[in-house]
Amino acid sequence: MSPTFVPNEGKKLESVVDGVTYLRLPIKTRIIQPNDHLPALLTEYVQPVVAPGDVFFISEKIVCICQGRIIRRDAVQTSWLARFLASKVRNYDGTPEFRGLGHGTAPAMQLVIEEAGYPRILFAAAVSAFTRMWLPGAFYLLIGKQAKSVDCPMSWTIKPFDEYAKRAPLHPNKVAREIAKQLGVPTVIVDANYRGAFSLGKSSGAPSEKTIRALLADNPAGQDSEMTPFFLIRKS
Repeated sequence: MSPTFVPNEGKKLESVVDGVTYLRLPIKTRIIQPNDHLPALLTEYVQPVVAPGDVFFISEKIVCICQGRIIRRDAVQTSWLARFLASKVRNYDGTPEFRGLGHGTAPAMQLVIEEAGYPRILFAAAVSAFTRMWLPGAFYLLIGKQAKSVDCPMSWTIKPFDEYAKRAPLHPNKVAREIAKQLGVPTVIVDANYRGAFSLGKSSGAPSEKTIRALLADNPAGQDSEMTPFFLIRKS
């Protein structure tokens, strides 16, 4: 196997799903900036290492950066509803279970509201209030994956992105199809964190959602200074 592929700290290259062994091959890049052109990045970093039979995974954060879908946290104009809903988010701040504020900040919740729309947010909040004890997660189920993918601030600590919020990517299925056409392999735009992963956009031939969640359960791309926003899934 090419020495180009080195697992991120605390991660393994191999993952077994339904009896099949896969290699999860991270592709390291420089810090990607809002003026970067995604097709050029793919040409530079991915095309030299991609092989027939691979599936290409790309972090939705990089799609958002290239689309200009980021905004300084202090530039978000928050509403009373955003401040109220953010105060209800359980992020376990101050406990060993704390992993980040997530949508428990007013700017993040404001962007969630803008992505999902006020009627949908109000409906989801009402249902969640009644079902929270026996059906946790109803709020995010009802607002949809696009709104759920909003981050504030971005989960990187790399400057300057530690001060930026991230909206949802635009037209993720279309972007995934365009990438697949360029690379010649199925493509998935994925939102992954310490809690797991889910797809935001897929091209034809991409794995099922169940397989994606199993393959990326430990987030092999990392969330910090790893700078591996691209990775390949290859059967071993």
